[in-house]
Amino acid sequence: MFNEDSRVKIPAILHLCRMGFTYIPRSQQQRIEENNVFPAIFKKAIAEINGISEQEATVVLEEVGLKLKYDDLGRDFYRHLVNTSGIKLIDFQSFNKNTFHVTTELTCKNGDEEFRPDITLLINGMPLVFIEVKKPNNRQGVLDERNRIDKRFALKEFSVFANITQLMIFSNNMEYEDGVIEPVMGAYYGTPSKTGVQFNYFREENVLNLTQLLKPEDPALENLVLKDNNIVAIKHTAEFKTNKHFDTPTNRLLTSLLSKERLAFFLQFGIAYVEEEKEGKIEVPKHIMRYPQYFATKAIETELDKGIKKGIIWHTQGSGKTALAFFNVKFLTHYYQKKSVIPKFYFIVDRLDLAIQARNEFRSRGLLVKMVNSRNEFIRDIKTASAIQNNSGELEITVINIQKFSEDSKVLEELDYDINIQRVYFIDEAHRSYNPKGSYLINLLKSDEAAVKIALTGTPLLREVAKDYDSKAIFGNYIHKYYYNMSIADGYTLRLIREAISTSYKMQMKDVMSQIKVLQGEISKSEIFAHSKFAAPMLDYIIKDLNAFRKTHDDNTLGGMVVCDSSDQAKELFHQFEKIYGVQKYEYAMAAEDPAVYSMPLPLKASLILHDVNSKDEREIDIKAFKNGKIDILFVYNMLLTGFDSRRLKKLYLARVVKNHNLLQTLTRVNRPYKHYRYGFVVDFADITKEFKTTNQNYFEELQNELGDEMQNYSNLFKTPEEIQNEIITIKDKLFQFDTLNAENFRLQIGDIKDKKQLVDLLNVLNNAKELRNIIRLQGNEELLELIDFHKLKQLLNEVQRRLDMLNLVEDINSNNDSSNLLNAALEDIFFQFTKVSEEEMILADRLRNQLRKTREELQRNFDPSDPAFISLREELERIFKNKNLDEVSQEDMRENIHLLSKIYDEIKELNRKNALLKAKYENDEKYARIHKRLTAAHTVPAKESEVHDALMGTKTQVDGFFLNNTNLLQNDEYFKDEVMSIVIHQFIDTKNIKLDYNTTEVINHLIVKEYLQQYNHYR
Repeated sequence: MFNEDSRVKIPAILHLCRMGFTYIPRSQQQRIEENNVFPAIFKKAIAEINGISEQEATVVLEEVGLKLKYDDLGRDFYRHLVNTSGIKLIDFQSFNKNTFHVTTELTCKNGDEEFRPDITLLINGMPLVFIEVKKPNNRQGVLDERNRIDKRFALKEFSVFANITQLMIFSNNMEYEDGVIEPVMGAYYGTPSKTGVQFNYFREENVLNLTQLLKPEDPALENLVLKDNNIVAIKHTAEFKTNKHFDTPTNRLLTSLLSKERLAFFLQFGIAYVEEEKEGKIEVPKHIMRYPQYFATKAIETELDKGIKKGIIWHTQGSGKTALAFFNVKFLTHYYQKKSVIPKFYFIVDRLDLAIQARNEFRSRGLLVKMVNSRNEFIRDIKTASAIQNNSGELEITVINIQKFSEDSKVLEELDYDINIQRVYFIDEAHRSYNPKGSYLINLLKSDEAAVKIALTGTPLLREVAKDYDSKAIFGNYIHKYYYNMSIADGYTLRLIREAISTSYKMQMKDVMSQIKVLQGEISKSEIFAHSKFAAPMLDYIIKDLNAFRKTHDDNTLGGMVVCDSSDQAKELFHQFEKIYGVQKYEYAMAAEDPAVYSMPLPLKASLILHDVNSKDEREIDIKAFKNGKIDILFVYNMLLTGFDSRRLKKLYLARVVKNHNLLQTLTRVNRPYKHYRYGFVVDFADITKEFKTTNQNYFEELQNELGDEMQNYSNLFKTPEEIQNEIITIKDKLFQFDTLNAENFRLQIGDIKDKKQLVDLLNVLNNAKELRNIIRLQGNEELLELIDFHKLKQLLNEVQRRLDMLNLVEDINSNNDSSNLLNAALEDIFFQFTKVSEEEMILADRLRNQLRKTREELQRNFDPSDPAFISLREELERIFKNKNLDEVSQEDMRENIHLLSKIYDEIKELNRKNALLKAKYENDEKYARIHKRLTAAHTVPAKESEVHDALMGTKTQVDGFFLNNTNLLQNDEYFKDEVMSIVIHQFIDTKNIKLDYNTTEVINHLIVKEYLQQYNHYR
C-alpha cells in the first residue's frame, strides 16, 4: 500500500493533529450537506466565544448559510468571518479559544455533482481549508488537481464550497523545481477563484520553534487515524516513519502556513478581493498574500515593536509592492488599535500617473482612496486631527504626490497634536526622486516627524555618488528584502531577452540621418529621431516585428510598448501609425461605458500616452483598453515606465537609453507572467548595453554591501541457483548506494538525480530484478526469493519510472512552446524577412551572486575534502578565481562566469549526492563513508562493493561498541590499533570470507584508526 494515502495524506493528518487539530473520524462527519458546516461544533463554539446561547448561535448559522449562497465568491461571508465586532465567527483576539478539527474525504455535494478533498480543516465547525495531495513523481504532478479544482469551482453547483473555502493547499510532497513554466512538483497554497487558482510558493524565512508548535506523537491517535482509513498495515513500515517526519515538503508547508498564529494572520489580513475589468465585465477574483509580503509585514511589526519608525522594503519589480501596502493598511490598523491608536495612511508618489495607478490599485482592493489635488488641500488634511474621514468607517488611504508637501504642510504644534493618531507614510520608489538637496523631501520629513515612514523600492541603486545620495541614510535600513532572482524562481516574474536590431537596419538609419543633415544642416539627434524619414522606417520595423512575434507564438493578445526618444518622436510615430491604420481617436465617453467601441475592424490599434496629449480621463481609458487587449501598441515617453503592470505586454521597444535606476524599472514592464511565456522581450534600438552594465554594477555592489561579498566567502530463462545468487549480488551491488529498505528515502535520493541516463540505468537494474523474480518463481526455487526483497524492488522500480516521467514532463512543458515557436518561425520565413544581430538573455547581477553563493555553500557541504574528485573540482574553481574576475557584470562576462560556476556547482552537487547516499549506508557515519571510498576507489579489497560494506558495517559495530566500553582506549594508540586489527581480520576474513593479504589488512586498519583518532582529537 504505497500510495498517496499512505505516503502523504495520513502523515499530513497526523502532523496536523500534532499542530493542535482534533481528528474527526469519517463515521462522525455530522454536517449540513449543502455547505459542509458541522452544526453541533459551530453552535457550541460560536456560543462560547460570543457569550451567547446555542439557540442564538443557531440564528447565526442560518445567516451564514444564506451568505454562502451569494454569487460573490464568498465576499460577504468573508467580511463576517473577519469582523471583530458584533457576533464573531472566529475569535481572532484569543485565537486558541476557537475549535480546530481535521477530517478526511469530506464530500462536497450538490445534487449529482460531488468531490471529496483529501483533507479538510474546520475552524469552529466551518470547513475553511482543504488540502489535496498526490504521491511524489505522480503523472502530471500537482497540475491535475489544480485543473480539477478550477473546473469544479467554475461550476455554479459548487459555489457554496468555493465561498466558504479560504485556503487551499496542493502538494505531491516534493521539493520545488524552480524555473519551470507550470508548478509541477512541490507544495503550494492558494485561495479559491472562478478563473483559476493561482499557485503560490512558500519558502520559510524563520527558524520555527517546533517544540512549541508540535505536540509529541500520540500512538493511540495514530492507531485511530490508521484504523479509520483502513490502512493499519503501514504502521510499522520504514516508509511511514519517514513520511511522518516534520521536514517533508508537505508537512513543512503545513507548519509554516497553518500553525495557529500564521493561520490567524492569513485569514484576518492576508486575503483580498480585487476588482478587475475583463472584456468589459467586472470580475472580483480572490487573492492571497504572497510569502514575501507576509514576512515583510511581520518584519515591519518587529521594527515597530522596537520603536523604529522608518526603513526600506526592497522587493523586486513585479512582486506586488502596492498589494503589500494594502495588506499593511489592514494589519497596521489592527496593530495600532490594540494600542488605542488610530493610524492614518498615506501613499506617496512622485508623478501624477503613478498616483492614478496607485489610486486604482487601492480602490480595486476595496480601500476608500482620497486623492490630494493641491497643496492647500494637503495642508488642511495634515492639520486635521481625525484619522478616518469617511462616514462609513471603512479603511482608507490618502494618495499624494510628493510635490504637494510644502513648508506649511505640518501637523499642529505638539500641544494641539492628537496623540491617538499615528500617520503612516508608504513612500513609493524610494530610490528615485526623494533628493535631500531638494525641498520636497525635507517638507515630507518635516510634515510629521513622528510618522512611520516605510520606503518601498524594487531597484535599490541607493548609492548614487554623483548626487551624494544614500537612501538608507534618509529612510533607514532594510526591513525586508526579496530579490529578482528569487521572484523568477517563485514564478512572479520572467527573465528578459534583449534583441538587438539588424545591422542593415542600423545602416538604413545612418543613411536617413545623412539625408536629413544634407537637407537641413546640423540639427540635434532628438530632432532627427523625431523626423518622419526616421520615424516611418522605425515604425515599419516595429509593426512587422510585433506581427511576426504574434504569429510565431500564435497569440494575437500579445502587446507592445514603444519607449520613445522624445515626446516629439512619440507623436511622430503615432502620426505615422495613423497614416497606415487610420485615425485612432475614439469617443472616450462611449468607450468608458461600452468597450465594444474598441472592437474596430483595424489590423492594429494604438494609443499615444503623453502628459500633454488628451485628458487624464482619456489616458486612463486607453490604458485600461490596452490592459483589456483592445489596444495593441502604446507609444510613450516618460509615462508608464514605472508602476504600470499589464501581463500581456511582452514586447518593449527601446528607442532611447533609459538611465540609472529607471532602466531596470523600464525593462521590467515586460517581466510579468502571462500564459505559458517564459520571457519578456526587449527590442533595443538605442543600444543600452553600456548603461545596463553600469546599472547592473551598481545593483551588484548594493547586493554585496547588503549580503556580504561572495568573493570573500567562498539473460537466459534457465539459470542455475549459483547464477541466480551471483546475479542477486550484482543487483545489490548496483543498488548499493541507495536505501533499498525504505522506499521513501529511495524516492528522496533519486529525486536529486537530474541526469535521465542515470535513471534509465537504474530502471534497467530494477527491471532485471523483476524478471529475475519471475524466473525464480517459474523454476520453483522459492528459497532464493529470500535473498533479496523483490517486493520492495518493485516499489523502487515504480518510483524510478515516476521520477523519469516527471523529468520528461518538465522537459516537455519547457520545450513544447520553444519547439512550436521554432516551427512557426521557420514557416514565417516564407513570408517575412526578419533578422536580428543577436538575441540573448539579460542577466541581472543577483543571478551571478546567487550562483556564487550556491557554489560556495555546496563546496562547504562536502565532508571528504581529501577525495581526489573533490580536490579536482576545488582546483578547477581556484583556476577560475585566478584567471577570471568573477564580479564582472558585463553581460558577456556574467554569462561566462555563471556558466563556469554552474558547471562546478553541478559537479560538486552530484559528488555530494553520491556521498550522501554512501553515508546513509553507514548510518550517516562520515568516517566509514570515507573509508569505503578509499578502499573501493583503489580496488584495494578483492570483493564487491556491497561485500566491502557488509564487512565494514560489522567492523563499525564492533569498534563502536568496544570504544564505548573503554573510555581511555585512544590514550594508548598501539593497543587501539591491535584491537582494530583483530576486528578487521574477524569481519573481513573470518565472517565475510574476503581473502586479504597482509598489506591490504594493514591499509584497512590504518584508515579506520586514523578516522577515529582524528574525530577524537577534533572534539577534545
